[in-house]
Amino acid sequence: MSGEQRIEHARLLYERAVFGGDADALGIAERELNGVEADLALARGRILHARFLEDGNEDPHELALFERAAQLYQLLGDVRGEAEALFWVGTFHQVVRRDNDGAVPPLARSYELATQAGDKLTLSYAVRHLGFANMAAGAGSRAREQLEESVRLRREIGFSAGVAAGLLALAYLTAGEGQRDDGLALVEEAGAIAEACDAQGVLRWVKEARTQLQASADRCAPDSARSSVRPEALGPGRTTAAGHEG
Repeated sequence: MSGEQRIEHARLLYERAVFGGDADALGIAERELNGVEADLALARGRILHARFLEDGNEDPHELALFERAAQLYQLLGDVRGEAEALFWVGTFHQVVRRDNDGAVPPLARSYELATQAGDKLTLSYAVRHLGFANMAAGAGSRAREQLEESVRLRREIGFSAGVAAGLLALAYLTAGEGQRDDGLALVEEAGAIAEACDAQGVLRWVKEARTQLQASADRCAPDSARSSVRPEALGPGRTTAAGHEG
């Protein structure tokens, strides 16, 4: 049910409890409202994160919103929701705080839960950001496996803009390993996919990546990859399986 439907259902349950004497209705109503609160907290947290991406100013409420959403989804037994909320907890630590040590545990848990729920979209994000953590740690081989897994998952669900963003991350990693021409080839592939699905934001990142890789023949920094590709700007949504973000 939508948030509006849940709230209306909670009103009806209140009447059932008060006027109909159904004590069990109150517990059901609380669950309905917890679901609304969890969805709202996650949505508000994403908006605050988007504002951070625009102005670089951390909002002290962002992390609390994501953590509250994760807590409520866990209480509700909503594995898929908890996986997504934990992804955002990890993303906050990694992107806002630049703290990979703090990011990895919630990202790893998000990956586990998304696997359990069969949520390939959230799974693609969690493994992608785990890949960034390994890039920062210098574990290039493991990072490549994770970034390639993310791209594969996105291809499976038809998330074309996400595929393009994923190829850009692989391009930075490849160029950073000294394979500049191969990295540029991945950039061009990403550009073709982004153009085909009219992902204008990703096309801007393609232009940045092309300029950076052409200017540097022997290395790329994981932080540069993260800030240029900005995969967090394509955060997962909960409405469709693919293609609805960015």
